[in-house]
Amino acid sequence: MGVRRRTGVFYLRVNPILCDGFGHCHELAPELVTMDEWGYPIIKREPTPLSDLAALESARYAVRGCPRQALRIERVSEN
Repeated sequence: MGVRRRTGVFYLRVNPILCDGFGHCHELAPELVTMDEWGYPIIKREPTPLSDLAALESARYAVRGCPRQALRIERVSEN
């Protein structure tokens, strides 16, 4: 058994057509999502390392908590 290291980065993505601006994503992942003046999410553009387990867990909560299923996590592996 070795240590499994998480390499790569992830992005939280929103489908703007599906999003109704409920704001649950900001409540569940405030380090990744801010809100505009109409309540729609502004997603962090910089990649987040997969090794940041707290941010990854928050992103997963936001994806599961989205009532319109407008969020997804996009993983990018390092080569």
